[in-house]
Amino acid sequence: MTSEPGSGGSPFAGTADAGLAPAAAEGDHDLRMLFGRSSAVFASMAGPAHMLENANATFFTTIGGPERARTGVPLGQLMPELVEQGFIALLDRVYRTGVAYTGREVRVVLGEGSQARETFFDFTYEPRLDSGSNVTGVRLIGVETTQVKQAQRLAAEHRALLEQIARQAPLPDVLDGMARVIEELAPEEVLVSVLLADPDGLHLRHGAAPSLPAFYNEAIDGIATGDGVGSCGTAAHRRQPVIVSDIGTNPFWEDFRDLAVKAGLAACWSTPILARDGSLLGTFAMYHRVPRSPQEADLALARVFASTAALAVERHLAEEARRTAEAREKAARDDLAFLLDASTHLSTDLNAAQTFQRLAQTCMPRLAPLCAVDVVEEGRVRRISTAAPTQRERDLLATHIPVYDAVDDAVARVLASGTTEIARRTPTGPGPWHELKVTGYLCVPLLDRGRAFGTMTLLSTGEHTFDGHTVALAEELARRASSAARNARQYTHRAALARDLQAGLLLPDLPRVPGAEVATYYHPAGEGLDIGGDFYDVFPLEDGSWAFMLGDVCGRGAIAATTTALVRHTVRAVAPLLPGPTAVVEAINRALINRPSSHGTGFVTLIYGRLTPTDAGLDLELVRAGHGLPLHLDAGGRVHPVEAAGSLLGIGPHPRLTARHLHLRPHESLVLHTDGITEARRADGEQFGEDRLAHALTDCPPHADAQAVLDALTGAVHAFTGDRGIDDDQAVLVLTATHPAG
Repeated sequence: MTSEPGSGGSPFAGTADAGLAPAAAEGDHDLRMLFGRSSAVFASMAGPAHMLENANATFFTTIGGPERARTGVPLGQLMPELVEQGFIALLDRVYRTGVAYTGREVRVVLGEGSQARETFFDFTYEPRLDSGSNVTGVRLIGVETTQVKQAQRLAAEHRALLEQIARQAPLPDVLDGMARVIEELAPEEVLVSVLLADPDGLHLRHGAAPSLPAFYNEAIDGIATGDGVGSCGTAAHRRQPVIVSDIGTNPFWEDFRDLAVKAGLAACWSTPILARDGSLLGTFAMYHRVPRSPQEADLALARVFASTAALAVERHLAEEARRTAEAREKAARDDLAFLLDASTHLSTDLNAAQTFQRLAQTCMPRLAPLCAVDVVEEGRVRRISTAAPTQRERDLLATHIPVYDAVDDAVARVLASGTTEIARRTPTGPGPWHELKVTGYLCVPLLDRGRAFGTMTLLSTGEHTFDGHTVALAEELARRASSAARNARQYTHRAALARDLQAGLLLPDLPRVPGAEVATYYHPAGEGLDIGGDFYDVFPLEDGSWAFMLGDVCGRGAIAATTTALVRHTVRAVAPLLPGPTAVVEAINRALINRPSSHGTGFVTLIYGRLTPTDAGLDLELVRAGHGLPLHLDAGGRVHPVEAAGSLLGIGPHPRLTARHLHLRPHESLVLHTDGITEARRADGEQFGEDRLAHALTDCPPHADAQAVLDALTGAVHAFTGDRGIDDDQAVLVLTATHPAG
């Protein structure tokens, strides 16, 4: 504790009791000061007028000091306030009856007017008797219990405050209640103030001061901590109590003296509120209307309630830290959930334009009221998507197109620098900013391998502003959107490449074969990004016959496409030069054996043949090289497997091959298929199989054309598999003989 010049000094300096630690001894001493020491009073009165004959010094001190230190006067005249409170009547009764009267913790108001004070006494009125047992007067013996009573009430209120702290009552309620308790129970008028320290400990903020004028609380809210800055600023700076007994003369109050006079304050005792680690939490101040120095009990009271305030503030700060940590954790979870949901939303459709449209929709209103996405295409900026609360605002945003090379355009600057730009004003350059009531913007680049190919512009309106958290979230969202858009563009390019390459390996249009109808079906497995391994072809030969084939390359993708192209081009090159299907297939095998290893090493299954139109239908010669059996659907609706032995191609130099001759009469069909048809599965894993294939063909109507046969077969497969996707490519080639006139 520090006693400052002009304070009149302090009458108290605490010492530790022997055998106790200093902190424990100091706390025990403070409690003894609060409970005080009771003093006995004695007075002797004579006669029915209760003439005061004798009294001890404590009696006179208690009833009012030297001004009332008189004997030889009736007690009711010396202390007229006792008459109205009924104590003179009690004396009369004891004098009259000779029966003593005892009171416990009786409330007695001593003094009158502004000098009156509340006290409590345990006392006894007992009769004075002469030798003949006659009552000659009344004797008063009492003990003042005011301090004990006040201490008990303080202890009860203190316990209630601790219970409030334990229940985590709001800090303002605890501090306000503590201040009111002290003001109510203090023996003399006192005005309590609690100031709370800023986190940096350099300023003090209003905490509680229920009886100080509002203008005074507002004036000292935020005062700096420092030596000579009033009682509280100095106590906070020195980390020890500062007693100013007379504000009017103390130099610490030079800058605040007029304010104190206006508030009617003449003394201020301030005690720092310190945490367990010694850091500053605030100050606890007791103001007085008149200059006054503290007694031991006053200082003990200040220490007890300063420690209580420290407990409340520390509990409050710990709870705030917990809530802040929980809020940050929740915010982090919310951000993560937002980004995960946005990533899923952005990747729903592998289409770059749809990705950017979803990006704008995702930003509004979570990140900003308005959003626009611009992308550079062919050297120009194109506004690809917008998001706003109303259609009118969306239309206004959509009509504004930034200029790619304009130096006064935020989008152009971000595209050039590849860095985020933020401002609390409208964007530079022309735009519908006034109509949209824009107050700020955040422009984030969309990057692909470090190069900006577009921007995401967020626009604020009204009171909305962009903070660091929003900027970080927007940049992460832009990064994910850029990745999703890049994947979408790559998928689009790959899908287009796959379609183009696949189209180059299949017939663009079915040829018109004399005396025959041709129907084909091709369905690749998967997402369509890989080239399928199934292929077919029908082309004319110089002698008037036609070559046909259907096969399956082991594997998928570019290597399979290379092998497919090798087979098809080899067939078309050698078929006009070689005598029959067997020689053609042997040439295909040699080509496969001799291919570079980088072009694949997988085998090939194949059915290759020639058909020749005749007046009676179609003459066919075919070779089967490891492929599934062709099926002959006759005019009666019966199905016959076409047996023809043959080994896989691309395995060895001399495949075993057997040519098979077949004649198709009008309305009869030859059906070639890959194993993707027979191995098609439904949900339970069962395959379509050869039997269902044959049954689907027998169900065809009589004299069905090639397309009807194909539709019956594919329809049966689709009905079997349902919505389940296919695991392997599917290809079918149907050749149907027509009537010679056809």
